[in-house]
Amino acid sequence: MHYLDNSATTPLCEEAKAALSRATGAFGNPSSLHGMGAQALAALNDARAVVAGALGCSPRELIFTSGGSEANNTALFGAARAMARRGRHIVTSAVEHPSVLRTLEALEKEGFSITRVAPDEQGHVSADAVIAALRPDTVLVSLMAVNNETGAILPTAAVKPALREIGSPALVHVDGVQAFGKLSLRPETAGADLISVSGHKIHAPKGVGALYVSKSVRILPLIYGGGQEGGLRSGTESTLLIAAFAAAVRALPERRAALARAQALRDDAAARLRAIPGVVFNSPDDALPYLFNFSVEGLRSETLLHFLESRDVYVSSGSACAKGHASHVLAAQGLPRERIDSALRVSFSRFSTPEDVDALVAAVAEGAATLKRKK
Repeated sequence: MHYLDNSATTPLCEEAKAALSRATGAFGNPSSLHGMGAQALAALNDARAVVAGALGCSPRELIFTSGGSEANNTALFGAARAMARRGRHIVTSAVEHPSVLRTLEALEKEGFSITRVAPDEQGHVSADAVIAALRPDTVLVSLMAVNNETGAILPTAAVKPALREIGSPALVHVDGVQAFGKLSLRPETAGADLISVSGHKIHAPKGVGALYVSKSVRILPLIYGGGQEGGLRSGTESTLLIAAFAAAVRALPERRAALARAQALRDDAAARLRAIPGVVFNSPDDALPYLFNFSVEGLRSETLLHFLESRDVYVSSGSACAKGHASHVLAAQGLPRERIDSALRVSFSRFSTPEDVDALVAAVAEGAATLKRKK
């Protein structure tokens, strides 16, 4: 099997599987005062230190969530509502993940004004355009570190200095789900007050993620209850999933070496795919090399996707969260509908191999030739 849909989700790594097995013994409630509760709390504290260390923040600045979508919702609703007295303007990009775009649509109904900065045709979002969108009543800027459909890297680090220069109190939220474990993603380098990450993108289980909240920032909780996670995310913590998340973080390879390996795979795939008649790339050349988006002109993505599946190659048609809808990311880039309808996304993990690229290229070439002839 050649699994190349790692931006949608990743298989569990062996370290996460082992942690799941070990953590079944620490099934107590971390808030309980007896020994079983203390054991669960110790496991929780250990995991928090590991994930916080990977983000370069204090464990006290990290709360666990059910995943990236909840982390994004908590950050956006929590920051916007806490800052509402100072202003009601939010800046974002037109290519954000649905968990950001839909949350901002909900905030619009609460009276917030949203500016959505469009990318250029290659998928780049201009730092100058984001900065130009800032207003005196801007209270929040939310940008993803890496686009989940094209791999385009957004200029998050440029925002905070611009805010300081104009004396704005606006907070910066970074959706780091696709960048975590692949790029340097630390609060100071990303210029972030809030950072969302997810476990199942780095070979941890689904159902666990985290949100960095700077100690200098106040946000309102999204989930109320027993006051767990510093009062920002009530509900009994899933020590099982959190321990596996931490194990996957511990198992992350050295970032620069892994990035170079992904770049080699991407360069090889891109060169060989571009030699196939009708193939055009929708990702910028300087995108995160772990993922890229391309189209085979004249073939619908669903048709080619299922052909690749018949050859044991698994890719995605855009974002898995879009569930078959046309890509809002490629539409925002101004690409023609026919090209959008034929787009596929390939995404690597640290376990991807040159043999996966061989199988992908061979299957695309065969599919492009055979399916076009049938059409």
